[in-house]
Amino acid sequence: MQAKTSRRTFVKGLTAGGLLAGLGLWRTPVWAVNSPGQPTMLAGTDFELFIGESPVNITGKARTAMTINGSLPGPLLRWREGDTVTLRVRNRLSEDTSIHWHGIILPANMDGVPGLSFHGIAPNGMYEYRFKVRQNGTYWYHSHSGLQEQAGVYGPIIIDAKEPEPFQYDRDYVVMLTDWTDEEPNRLMAKLKKQSDYYNFRKRTVGDFIDDVSEKGWSEAVADRKMWAEMKMSPTDLADVSGYTYTYLMNGQAPNGNWTGLFKPGEKLRLRFINGSAMSYFDVRIPGLKMTVVAADGLHVEPVSVDEFRIAVAETYDVIVEPASAEAYSIFAQSMDRTGYARGTLAVREGLSAPVPEVDPRPLIGMDDMGMDHGSMGGMDHGGMSGMDHSQMNHGQMAGMDHGSITGMGAMGEMAGMSGQMQAHPASEENNPLVDMQTMMPTSKLDDPGMGLRDNGRRVLTYADLKSTFPDPDGREPSRTIELHLTGHMEKFAWSFDGIKFSDSEPVRIKYGERLRITLVNDTMMTHPIHLHGMWSDLEDDHGNFRVRKHTIDMPPGSKRSYRVTADALGRWAYHCHLLLHMEMGMFREVRVDE
Repeated sequence: MQAKTSRRTFVKGLTAGGLLAGLGLWRTPVWAVNSPGQPTMLAGTDFELFIGESPVNITGKARTAMTINGSLPGPLLRWREGDTVTLRVRNRLSEDTSIHWHGIILPANMDGVPGLSFHGIAPNGMYEYRFKVRQNGTYWYHSHSGLQEQAGVYGPIIIDAKEPEPFQYDRDYVVMLTDWTDEEPNRLMAKLKKQSDYYNFRKRTVGDFIDDVSEKGWSEAVADRKMWAEMKMSPTDLADVSGYTYTYLMNGQAPNGNWTGLFKPGEKLRLRFINGSAMSYFDVRIPGLKMTVVAADGLHVEPVSVDEFRIAVAETYDVIVEPASAEAYSIFAQSMDRTGYARGTLAVREGLSAPVPEVDPRPLIGMDDMGMDHGSMGGMDHGGMSGMDHSQMNHGQMAGMDHGSITGMGAMGEMAGMSGQMQAHPASEENNPLVDMQTMMPTSKLDDPGMGLRDNGRRVLTYADLKSTFPDPDGREPSRTIELHLTGHMEKFAWSFDGIKFSDSEPVRIKYGERLRITLVNDTMMTHPIHLHGMWSDLEDDHGNFRVRKHTIDMPPGSKRSYRVTADALGRWAYHCHLLLHMEMGMFREVRVDE
């Protein structure tokens, strides 16, 4: 069935800047870095930021957003590699706030996570962040207090490199993708706790069943429906929050706001894509233009030419495009569940637009996507998994493993040999009311474009395409492996690691200077972007070879991925799913690096 974006989604009201402009607080952001003097860009080493409330009208209804310096997104901060920056953040809210500098390597007390890094910034208070900038590239910043990130407390960062970069371009634009809801974020979360599929208006219909019978036959179609019903899950559950309540924004503007980046034919443009949304994955393409990916999460990668890429929450991708013949091109970013999109335009002058594609058909989650097959699902008690036949698991290879701190592991090649075999699970998942499923045969899926992107006729970026331009910066083999399972219960909207929510968990302890491997296993039907604060995550391939250095590792359903971490930062660090509501509901751990 072809899914179409509703007229309501496209014509939603004014842009975020509409009302603010009338108050003299906002000018339409262009964010071409080589165009100085823009009021939304702050450059240098000394910055004054304030977090407060501002009126906005994004959907035709007046609302109040939490903003940084009165704008949504907050100002573009431009730093230089090697400089020491000072940022004084003042709180004009009636509640505590904070700023976390996402992906920035800095001392723990500058990281901005209340309860771990510092106490937070009290109303009318101020906190001075001061640290040396030891990297370059595209990053972003956001609140780490409550649900403020959903309400608008976020902004982009560009760090100019000390040395020449390995590619050239004529213009430079930030393209920040976010999700906005007119609802109070706490009310939105309360609805999901009462009914986890509240925003899923794309469930299968009688018409879909008739189509399935025609394609698969009566018996298979009925068996499929029966299996999903017994699991109390839906194969259309790709996103917890949909375009029913979300308006998807590009640089703070709704689709009809038509954010525009200008170019002259033949120029090379660097587009810095940032997914600063609370809960939304985007599939991005520019019809008529190839995109050459040159950086991921701020760090250079070997150039790869693609038509489309999926950007997880909190990830960044830098691409080079070279518009030549046409006067305008649409930047099209559809949500992963196909319930809406953000869009803007590259054009030779203001006021132009290009055709906006229809959203792609709604994807369905299959058993293979979750690391299952129909046979392995039979007889399972999905309320607690007690019906599983654990005798089939390869306990010989898993024997003696402490899933909080697995020591004595062999080479990664041996771990790769486990692919295609039954996955063992920590005891804390068994008979656990917070766990509604376990993946049976997970794989890395590094070369998988993802649900809804396979065989779509376009060249889609995968993690297997990403290769850092530098070798493994550490070079040591990990001394031990920590395996953690991403767990949840869809119906209860409960999320955790190893079936243990944050409030009941113990810190993950790491010794300063050690090199370790983290292996994640996704035991849920949802996709999770996992972010470790303060340290880089060096993603490995199936043979244990270093591939790409990132700050956020995307974990599709049924996947098992490993990455190396060098514990080169003392202190208490956050480690969590970057889907804001999943983090709030318990998919969060403290990582403690001690001497």
